[in-house]
Amino acid sequence: MPNPNHVKASPGDVLLLTGTMKGAFVLRSDKARQRWDVGGPYFPGRAIYAMLYDDRKGRHRLWAAVNSSYWGSYLSSSDDFGKTWTEPEAYGVKFPQPEDGAAAPIKDANSESNATAQTGTALKQIWQIALGHPDEPDTLYCGVEPAALFKSTDAGETWQLVQGLYDHPHRPQWMPGGGGLCLHTILPDPSNQQRLFIAISTGGVYRTDDGGKSWQPRNQGVRAQFLPEGQQYPEWGQCVHKIVSHPSNPKRLFLQNHWGLYKSEDGGDSWTDIANGVPSDFGFAMEIDPNDANSVFIIPMESDEFRCTPEGKLRVYRSKDAGASWTAMDNGLPQANALETVLRDGMSADDLQPTGIYFGTRNGKLYGSANGGDSWNAIMESLPPVVCVKTAVVQ
Repeated sequence: MPNPNHVKASPGDVLLLTGTMKGAFVLRSDKARQRWDVGGPYFPGRAIYAMLYDDRKGRHRLWAAVNSSYWGSYLSSSDDFGKTWTEPEAYGVKFPQPEDGAAAPIKDANSESNATAQTGTALKQIWQIALGHPDEPDTLYCGVEPAALFKSTDAGETWQLVQGLYDHPHRPQWMPGGGGLCLHTILPDPSNQQRLFIAISTGGVYRTDDGGKSWQPRNQGVRAQFLPEGQQYPEWGQCVHKIVSHPSNPKRLFLQNHWGLYKSEDGGDSWTDIANGVPSDFGFAMEIDPNDANSVFIIPMESDEFRCTPEGKLRVYRSKDAGASWTAMDNGLPQANALETVLRDGMSADDLQPTGIYFGTRNGKLYGSANGGDSWNAIMESLPPVVCVKTAVVQ
């Protein structure tokens, strides 16, 4: 196994947490964001589908979702920027088993009975880690496959299944997308402690307004192109790839669908198409500018049959008018033979001025912009396939 390098981080430094199919990397730079120190690889040989930095209550804690086809999936944390990581003796994120006395009853939508449809669900992958609402400094969420939500109220020491979503009557009709039946996006509403959005492939967007006790589909106007003509706007069943919002305007949401770009101005109650002037409305990655609620970034892919950048040109598209128009940001990016794929968590932004934008590709290249996307530089070009990129500024 390779011996990992480690980084030293100080207040004001930027962290670039990068999960790949063969391990995790922690990059550090000063506020200029021109030169990067590289820490890692951590968990070599294992897929890291999600990473997170938790600086609440004075923490400097990194989280990584470690996924192994042999060892299973678990969460590991580091309080020293990657020098040491926890190795749990018992995995905390797991479905209740029959012997635990907590089997989850699911009402089959095709049956009038309330018989238990599943009694021993097994965790396949951990897809997402997210902080709780701003006034809940010890709350964390994680999304998993098969689609379910887990919550911790003790900073990750213990985890509980969010039963209200697990028991949802739609569950028997959720179908796996190309990456599986995964809950991949968790979006708390910072203005409402009881409200939380999640996205499932392929289930769609769901919202709770009562702290997770009940969940309602929020997909009106979102097209499911893979369904027959006349049935392409169902209440649920869309293959949502990513949703984002800005803390200053949490009722405005942006959505990248499996075919389709959308915006909601009413907390997901309805969606309108904003695919104006983009080479394709198919894609995975989407990010909001932390400094501007009107600015959002996407990286289009050609199609679901050919999931690479259109025309072999690597372009990030930015809208500065809340989706009314889009501009290609390609200065410094390859514009020939650049057949790249960027996954749903492969793009992230920091909150410095000007905004830093970063993304990683399935070909193992990591790019960054320290001026809001106006120009780009290659940070690394020899990583394993990049799955997720997360940023943080050390406090």
